[in-house]
Amino acid sequence: MDTRIVEMLGRIVPASADVAKIARARLDDLTKPRGSLGVLEDCAARYVAARGDINAKIANPTVLTFAGDHGVAEEGVSAFPQSVTVQMLANFANGGAAINVLSRHAGARLKVIDIGAAGDCDSPAIVRRKVARGTANFAKGPAMTGAQCVEAILVGAEIAKGAIEDGATLICTGDMGIANTTSSSAIYSALLGIPAEDSVGRGTGIDDERLRVKIKVVKDAVARCSTLKDDPVAVLAAVGGLEIAGICGAIMQSAAMKVPVLVDGFISGAAALVAAEAKREILDYCFFSHLSAEAGHANALRAMGVRPLLNLDLRLGEGTGAALAIHIISAGIKIMDEMATFSAAGVSGKI
Repeated sequence: MDTRIVEMLGRIVPASADVAKIARARLDDLTKPRGSLGVLEDCAARYVAARGDINAKIANPTVLTFAGDHGVAEEGVSAFPQSVTVQMLANFANGGAAINVLSRHAGARLKVIDIGAAGDCDSPAIVRRKVARGTANFAKGPAMTGAQCVEAILVGAEIAKGAIEDGATLICTGDMGIANTTSSSAIYSALLGIPAEDSVGRGTGIDDERLRVKIKVVKDAVARCSTLKDDPVAVLAAVGGLEIAGICGAIMQSAAMKVPVLVDGFISGAAALVAAEAKREILDYCFFSHLSAEAGHANALRAMGVRPLLNLDLRLGEGTGAALAIHIISAGIKIMDEMATFSAAGVSGKI
């Protein structure tokens, strides 16, 4: 593994058990039955433990949406042409996409990064950090060279570092890239041992014939990279995408800087899996925002041993689920900070 990635991973430590203990004690003293606010309490305790500060608040939440194209689209695995990726970059730039709306609704900053689109969007609203003009077709060979994969991870890390230095205490991940559910399915199957039939879904709404092709493409690719299972970055290079690598780097850097990450759906989850396989403590800093309607996501999250915050049948990507889940974590923190304790409110505790 590249020494720069190793150094970044070396700075990741477990979330503070001491802060988590203090948070749990405070939550248990609030005017409610113990644990009765369920996941809201978990969110509050996990957030402050990750920050290492019992009084930590969310400030300047930032959505990082990475865009890249995939050579495997040549295999006919998507219902949409590859040109949609750069067209959507223009839509993001003009503020018209779902993630624009939901970021505004959440009071979150949105940064859209062209890390690997095949075409160009010249709008100054797009951060241009193109590593390559899309990946190669992983049905015929590796999606990326090792150097390209490392560069994309480091670009993602740099973007996250800049957002955090600009005041973000919560990073949300998002993606855009035609055929990226195919890459994500391959990552899940390769690293978790999930059969292709259980990790592949219809993505953009493909028909039965395209689904059969997609399953075969993933199955064959996973078989070819079976010897790479113990090297998650190598798996990412073999079957992943530039935007997935960028998200992976953003997650790694955020964890290294003790900033929690709201992982979006199917594609961001694959990036989080690569990061967690490289350093397990990364999961202390990851909130999985929602269960994607994309077939295979439930199997993948179950195999990862993580629980999503929302289940709204979303399957868009872009960071939409993560933007919505900001409200959940924020609500949990407000509960811990603003509810009265039994003693302060003069309410009798459990007998």
